[in-house]
Amino acid sequence: MNDLLSLSRLQAAWFETPAILKKNAAASRKLAELKGLASSIPNQGILINTLALQEAKDSSEIENIVTTHDELFKSDAFPSLPDNLAAKEVRHYIQALRAGFRLVHKTGLLTAKHILEIQAELEKNKAGFRKLPGTALKNNQGDTVYTPPQDPDTIAALMRDLERFINDDEAFDADALIKMAIIHHQFESIHPFYDGNGRTGRIINVLYLVQKGLLNIPVLYLSRHIVRTKSDYYRLLQNVRDQNDSAESWEAWVLYMLTAVEETAHQTIATVDAIKTALMDYKHRIRAGYKFYSQDLINNLFRHPYTKIEFMERDLKVSRLTASKYLEALARDGFLQKKKVGRTNYYINIALNGILTRPEMREGSLAG
Repeated sequence: MNDLLSLSRLQAAWFETPAILKKNAAASRKLAELKGLASSIPNQGILINTLALQEAKDSSEIENIVTTHDELFKSDAFPSLPDNLAAKEVRHYIQALRAGFRLVHKTGLLTAKHILEIQAELEKNKAGFRKLPGTALKNNQGDTVYTPPQDPDTIAALMRDLERFINDDEAFDADALIKMAIIHHQFESIHPFYDGNGRTGRIINVLYLVQKGLLNIPVLYLSRHIVRTKSDYYRLLQNVRDQNDSAESWEAWVLYMLTAVEETAHQTIATVDAIKTALMDYKHRIRAGYKFYSQDLINNLFRHPYTKIEFMERDLKVSRLTASKYLEALARDGFLQKKKVGRTNYYINIALNGILTRPEMREGSLAG
């Protein structure tokens, strides 16, 4: 059929199969475990910043915007320096994610207007919803596999419909994780923007979980799973478009997304637990060995994989000379690694950097 199914035509029975309900329960348990662990870290900004950096890298990689951890962390520390285009695009993703989180946190809603603001922050323009026809999605061979809605009025109407579906729990009675899968499919199929649809859609995923109270902060990011299973992601997404009134195609898509939630929550729990352990280790050792210990110091070191004198000045409200002395002492004793870009020093948190770049942390599965 290869067209877009109205959300009003969805049948609840399609999403109440034994397989979906079983997988939804497992994914919900893992997500609740992650929410509890994340809440145990006193400064939530640590996770928001560090995990958002990782997500920005992974989400951009799906769109073939590839950068290294070193380039990304360096770009975060030195945004004004000339950097490669990929690192700049990834930094825009982080800014869009943070803007969206502020909007959801402030209003308790996730509206079409919010989505427009997120995409504008991501693409650094205000082009808004598509107004010109011609957008088509092609496969690797260049063949058109799907043509999203082309008429501007249709796109606007579909986005209003999606807004109601997101914010009105009575519009469709299903668990939030199942609705997230439906929302993601619908948004990607509307494809409302000229560019940035995939990355905006993945930001919507985590913001929806925050809006529904399944997470307090945005820490569950599905992009790593999608990177690893990219062919399945696009195949199942397209299967629903081709057979959008088929219970079987919807079941396969929702099971894919629920598996992504479960496995990603499992991986993120391991990452958050490792960050928490490293943070407490640094805290205890620095408190025991240095008179300048403070919680603000620890927060600074774990908010930024790469920190610098200016960050320390700002966060600890100390002079540049004092901040430099603190960082030099910590580098000398093995907590940080001192590096230089141009004529400016920066300092790598050795433990945190190791966690964020360790393959088994990012590629682990429930079988591990």
